[in-house]
Amino acid sequence: MARAPTTADAFNAVAEPQRRRILDVLASGEHTVTALVEELALTQPQVSKHLRVLRDVGAVGVREDGRHRLYRLNAEALKPIHDWVGRYERFWSVRFDRLDTVIEDLKQQDHHDERAENRP
Repeated sequence: MARAPTTADAFNAVAEPQRRRILDVLASGEHTVTALVEELALTQPQVSKHLRVLRDVGAVGVREDGRHRLYRLNAEALKPIHDWVGRYERFWSVRFDRLDTVIEDLKQQDHHDERAENRP
């Protein structure tokens, strides 16, 4: 079965680590391609290629400002990823609750051991 093109949806688009890095940078505000190139230490063609994919799935928008093109995050396009991951939130909540219980038990045991050591 052929692999879906990276422009098919947000899941495929963000599967590439450099695209996730671009989204992370754009989460802080608008950037030009030049600013992204400098911040990410990638070449201009690499950044442009990744921005194209992210634009095609709607995760990145662009606006003209004079001679500059400013790219910005469109987090709404990432909502399907959020919704899918949200299905597993209960799993992680249960795990973290169990971890909290173990940590609390260890603290109490440590406190109990310290008190036993200090007895005459």
